[in-house]
Amino acid sequence: MSSFRPGRLIGILVGTVVILGLGVYGPAMLLGPLPAVTATTVTPAAGASPLTPPALSANGASAIAVLAATTSDVSGTTSTGTTSTGAVSQAAEPIAVAGTAEALPMASIAKVVTALVVLDAKPIADGESGPVVTLTAADFQSYLDYDQVGARSVTVFADEQWTELELLQALLLGSSNNHADSVARWAFGSLDAYVEAANAWLADNGLTGSAVVDATGLGDGSAGTATDLARLAGLAATDPIVSSILERPASALADRRGVENTTSFLPEEGITGISRSYTDAAGVCFLFTAAVSDGASSFTFSGAFIGEPTYDALTADLTALMESARAGVGPLPVLAAGDEYATFESAWGDEASAVVGVSRTRYAWQAATPEAATVTLKDFATARTGANVGEVQLTVAGEELSAALKLDQAINNPGLGWRLLHPIVMITALLDQ
Repeated sequence: MSSFRPGRLIGILVGTVVILGLGVYGPAMLLGPLPAVTATTVTPAAGASPLTPPALSANGASAIAVLAATTSDVSGTTSTGTTSTGAVSQAAEPIAVAGTAEALPMASIAKVVTALVVLDAKPIADGESGPVVTLTAADFQSYLDYDQVGARSVTVFADEQWTELELLQALLLGSSNNHADSVARWAFGSLDAYVEAANAWLADNGLTGSAVVDATGLGDGSAGTATDLARLAGLAATDPIVSSILERPASALADRRGVENTTSFLPEEGITGISRSYTDAAGVCFLFTAAVSDGASSFTFSGAFIGEPTYDALTADLTALMESARAGVGPLPVLAAGDEYATFESAWGDEASAVVGVSRTRYAWQAATPEAATVTLKDFATARTGANVGEVQLTVAGEELSAALKLDQAINNPGLGWRLLHPIVMITALLDQ
């Protein structure tokens, strides 16, 4: 019940006297508006289903983030939730992180940064190959230098012509260090200018825990956090040029010398590699996406494992992750029918609840915890069972969901007797209106 200030109480009493004096007490009580119900928001009880969290590596650092999910609601319609394909800062936060939060050397993951930064500066139209680049003596020397020390390289010669797309294919599929330098010099004029542009790009896209000192990742100063790199994987996977290169076999460079595809790893587990590499300082580093599907619905996530001690350790950790994904991903009733989000009480004692009318189910990782719900309620005095009394909105795994709230039982008109016997409450409602 509301408390009354002295002045307001005096006004109500004066109004009552006036109404009585005018002889309209009965009509005012019988026909006037009823007081609105008192609403209290509540939090639904947690579901009883067991959670299967992502199994991440205890080595180095690792993280995964939601990339996309498709599902069928109870209505039978199919919907898709995805992270933003624009700035990484708009993408969903990782749903699981393990290991150190510090930036670690990223090895050839830096080449993924190179590809994205170059494409940002020199975009390639869909279905095209971009400009033709004539390689220089410096490009040939880069090849000789990397080949001499046993670093990954793909043969080039001065005055050869490569398209931008071919340079990026050798960079990403072959993890070619000399191609990383060549495409960075071509796009920005010098490696120093590239490094400056790349770090500005990382900052602009919210990857503030990461930085590069070169285009190859051979420098220990090219380092990133697992959180940043999992989100970087999502950006690479949703870039149309990068994703098309990763989908093509190494023979995509049929007119060039052989390129071994270094990205593929455990495809039988549903994993698509984006970058796989090793340096003494970084250990084994892997950037990837992975998918789980039940045939009708699918769930795709991006991830980064950095600082793995060996490829055997990486294999074991990825296998454990995918086992946890197959156990943890499934239809998740994010907004389940009957979940209570508010209670109502009328001045005459009727009580009811605002509950979700129709379930909103998502094919998602069961360990994903929804953010706090936002509940919007309508003002009303009486309503029938099943009436729409508001809406609940929440975000889970980066996707915004909403559902209508229905009244689980009626708030009925109290009747003539109650109206006539509660003049102060009725006049208050009349004055409020």
